[in-house]
Amino acid sequence: MEVVHPAGHFGKDGFFYKSSSRSHRGMQLKTILNYVERHKSFVYGTPRWFDPKTQTTIDVPIEPRANSKPICSKCSRPGSCYDHLQQRRFEFVPLWGIAVYFVYTMRRVDCETCGVKVERIPWGDGKNSLTTTYRWFLANWAKQLSWKGVADSFGTTWQNVFRSVKHAVSWGLEHRDLEGIESIGVDEVQWQLGHKYLTLVYQIDAGRKRLLWIGQNRTAKTFLRFFRMLGKERISRLKFICSDMWKAYLKVIAKKAPQAIHVLDRFHIMQKMPLVEENGGNRQSPRRRG
Repeated sequence: MEVVHPAGHFGKDGFFYKSSSRSHRGMQLKTILNYVERHKSFVYGTPRWFDPKTQTTIDVPIEPRANSKPICSKCSRPGSCYDHLQQRRFEFVPLWGIAVYFVYTMRRVDCETCGVKVERIPWGDGKNSLTTTYRWFLANWAKQLSWKGVADSFGTTWQNVFRSVKHAVSWGLEHRDLEGIESIGVDEVQWQLGHKYLTLVYQIDAGRKRLLWIGQNRTAKTFLRFFRMLGKERISRLKFICSDMWKAYLKVIAKKAPQAIHVLDRFHIMQKMPLVEENGGNRQSPRRRG
């Protein structure tokens, strides 16, 4: 299959022709894939329509190179091919609104160390139906649009966008550098109706502001998990912690990082001021009168 500019059409022979002339053919899709998604031990076959009538999905066959050995998914060592599994489809980045799938027959490896295992493939992992490239593509767009907006724009599902963002977050957690953190901020965000919250912890040092950690709920138990992840040595280096006046957060901060200067959110302090003035300086809320 060949592709050029959208101002044209595909011929019956499967090639794309410019509207002005049938004598000029465009760049092959295989050439583009080898440029953006080349895999050393595999080759692309001839792309074809999944359904020639609807022409909404392109299937790209993938074959292992001759004499190449499959790689064990557990120990990453090459081994001989034991047998073949059923053909699988892996969704790739769409082309001009047309869905693109890699089609590949998985092999099982007769690994000397691990026994018979499914091979490792470079464009995906595990049982995920999305290619790694497509997951990063969706996760990056999720920074600009809502998850539903990303799903609608690229013809996929909200669940696929969610899994892609989760993949990006997991990768970031595994590769993040937690050294040099001196200032953090903690906040909660409501993510479902019915008082369902997430606890978010940020690094807020000058010159480096980033999300460090997310925990489900806004309890003391949840926030304690962040400090366990950070470790005693890094906690001892904290100089400033900013939070609102949620009691669970105040309790954990006082217990785990008493050396840090605790900065309270100005917005929540101002909310408490009328209650203080009404009680003549008493910090407790007035009793409810019947």
